[in-house]
Amino acid sequence: MRQRDVTLFLLAASIPLLGMLNLAVGSVGIPWSAVWRILMGDEGTDEVWRNIVLGTRLPQTLTAVACGASLSVAGLEMQTVFRNPLAGPSVLGISSAASLGVAFVVLLSGALGGGFLWRFGVLGNAALTLAAAVGALAVMGLMVFLSRRVEGNATLLVAGVLIGYIATAVTGVLKSFASEENLHSFVVWGLGSFSRVTGGQVGVFVGLSGVFVAASLLLAKPLNLLLLGERYAANLGLNVRRARMWCIGSAGVLTAVATAYCGPVMFLGLAVPHICRGLLGTEDHRVLLPASLGCGASMALLCNLLARLPGFEGTLPVNSVTALTGAPVALWVLLRRKKGGGGNV
Repeated sequence: MRQRDVTLFLLAASIPLLGMLNLAVGSVGIPWSAVWRILMGDEGTDEVWRNIVLGTRLPQTLTAVACGASLSVAGLEMQTVFRNPLAGPSVLGISSAASLGVAFVVLLSGALGGGFLWRFGVLGNAALTLAAAVGALAVMGLMVFLSRRVEGNATLLVAGVLIGYIATAVTGVLKSFASEENLHSFVVWGLGSFSRVTGGQVGVFVGLSGVFVAASLLLAKPLNLLLLGERYAANLGLNVRRARMWCIGSAGVLTAVATAYCGPVMFLGLAVPHICRGLLGTEDHRVLLPASLGCGASMALLCNLLARLPGFEGTLPVNSVTALTGAPVALWVLLRRKKGGGGNV
């Protein structure tokens, strides 16, 4: 068996292993055998354990898998389309626009009497999710529109960055009008979380992410052609403008859905594609797309596990854990590949 096949197998095997760890490990330790019986529907297990596993940890685990896979695939698409190793899911201003949508809701909440929104619990959370989705999808639609009319990738990239700056600036203005309570909640939302998705939202989020990630896997061929350069790809029969529009639309939807439900989770979309290139030693998107899916899901599960290890009061911010965990791994892979003469990432 080739080393590449072994790596892909290990990535696939790590997802159920880390998933079981997420279900068993936490402030309340639950034996693996009990977790398995709960998942199998055994009514004879401890009621408290069953509530913890099915009500809290299983939704978090599924959310982490869907979010990690979505952002990693979106990051790979963005790095290929823009031929920029620093490109990520947030490069088009989609995450900033989602934050702007939430900021509008926070301002409305403050205007209606400080803390109005947060008293509604699940309904308030759904309002934030809807606001983030509207903001993100609006900017994504704008970027898809521009991609059909702008020739150069550099111009489109700069346009996305400028839109992100505008959204961030407006968000800063809106934050100055929010109450202290709502401002704190907005800051907490901005740290990202896999525990925000509960109840029926889990099925919707996982379903949407699964559909769009599966659709992204169909873009392997145009992404491989775009690696050759736009002129060469056009000579091979690729409609470059249409392919770019589809890739940007795919990455934009994945980012919008993940940000709307989990907040702006950083780093995964930037680092995971580089980790996969370093581990697999290939630029073939027929390999990189499924590898990024599996590696992103595994990294998100690992970060979610570390964020709520026993001994911590509450949970650590997901964004802090993703950076502290993933950055050393990505740096080691990059340096290892350079040392081995692996070429540019």
